[in-house]
Amino acid sequence: MTTQRGIARPLLLAALLGGAAFGPPARAETDVEKLKSAVERLLKRVEQLEAANKRLETALEKEEAAEQRPTPQVTKQQAATEQATKEKVNDLDDRVEDLENQVVTLKKPSGLEEALGGVTVGAELAMVSQRAQRGATQGSESQLNYRADVTVEVPLDTFGKLAGVGDSKLFFHLRAGQGEGLTFASPTYTATPNSTAFFLQNSEDSATVLGEAWYHLGYPLTQTRSGALPRIEGTFGKIDLFGFFDGNEIADNENAAFLNNVFVHNPLLDSGGAIGGDSYGFQPGVIGSYTNDINSVNHWKASLGVFGTAGGAGFDSTFSKPFVIGQWEYNGRVLRDRPGNYRIYAWTNGQFFPYNDDTGTTTRETGWGFSIDQEVAPRSLTVFARYGHSFSGPMRFNNAVTVGAQLNGYHWGRQEDRIGLAYGWLDTSSGFKAAAPPIYGYSPTGAEQDIELYYAWQIDKNLQLSPNIQWIVQPGGDPSAQNLWVLGLRAVAGF
Repeated sequence: MTTQRGIARPLLLAALLGGAAFGPPARAETDVEKLKSAVERLLKRVEQLEAANKRLETALEKEEAAEQRPTPQVTKQQAATEQATKEKVNDLDDRVEDLENQVVTLKKPSGLEEALGGVTVGAELAMVSQRAQRGATQGSESQLNYRADVTVEVPLDTFGKLAGVGDSKLFFHLRAGQGEGLTFASPTYTATPNSTAFFLQNSEDSATVLGEAWYHLGYPLTQTRSGALPRIEGTFGKIDLFGFFDGNEIADNENAAFLNNVFVHNPLLDSGGAIGGDSYGFQPGVIGSYTNDINSVNHWKASLGVFGTAGGAGFDSTFSKPFVIGQWEYNGRVLRDRPGNYRIYAWTNGQFFPYNDDTGTTTRETGWGFSIDQEVAPRSLTVFARYGHSFSGPMRFNNAVTVGAQLNGYHWGRQEDRIGLAYGWLDTSSGFKAAAPPIYGYSPTGAEQDIELYYAWQIDKNLQLSPNIQWIVQPGGDPSAQNLWVLGLRAVAGF
């Protein structure tokens, strides 16, 4: 084939050049040169096509030879390893797809946000019906209440434009409600089995209060060599401190998860009254924070908050002997690269009412605690744990442990549904064991135990129904008190 191509090339060239020579004399030389150049390019292209054809033939021959070789035997272990690898890849692909969808959803502003030019508005209405199946109550055995919350977040660009960096915002929280919820005749350590209950002086009153009104400023610092971006933040105003401290992914929202107060926040801080907030749980305060992003998915944050307490919580006095809390938290992937949140904190209150009874003089109370939530199974199971201990101060219980889990409906085709189960152990303090008989008329000897189970049925993105059952064992640490059973149904609508 090479010899024939070598002979044909000069013959083709000579024939073409000869034909060109019989043209008009004035143009013969020019035409010959042009034709010669065209022929050379044509022959070069033919050679390139022949080379490509040869490479293709070689590849086909190798493929045919490979198909004729015997297929190597795959062991069961190799097959299992290959299958496990495929499952991990598929699971990773699913998680990446879910994350991408979440990012798109989060980045996309709602129609209301676009209309308000960046202002974020949220509204939620919760209605709860509960019935005491066992245990004497104060008032009716069945109670119905509602609570409405409206939040408004207004971004402020003035500081950012002046300094070139940073961001700031104003936040407002309006709350209204009616109904006090179930109240038991036996004293309990849990503040309430229904944390959505909200009313003013009388449970029949319906009025709106400004629960929160605060200003927040964030300021990024110089980027480090490791790529971390440190950031400082400051917040001041009238605040719900649980929006900044003692957070938890599955146990800090009575509208979405557990209703019993001991599972919403650390029992010592909330049910035990250590924070010393006003009648509605809010108080004036100042918070400073430092955040260090290790990378895009892991970061830690240190915060310090100073809040008015006792008279200061209701703006009756200044920050004399305030409530002070410091917290360190880590958010990232810990257990088999699954997300988790870890918070540890300590506090002191210079104006704590003994045994959470505001009829006496105040004293100092000091304690510490932690809050943990960790995903243990992808897209399905998350567990939580809280602990609180009071070093000093007349608390009704000075040790509190709460643990629980949340299983979402991924495995039965209801990805937005959830099942939650929690257990709490509140140990009576030695001081309250001595003080209770003459003052409160009973003798606590042990620990109160609280158990709650709920199912959240997400009908659509704006409506949720959630049946709930609670069991309170040895309420108030009183071994002679009857155990309490509560059935409930919660409906929440919002956006």
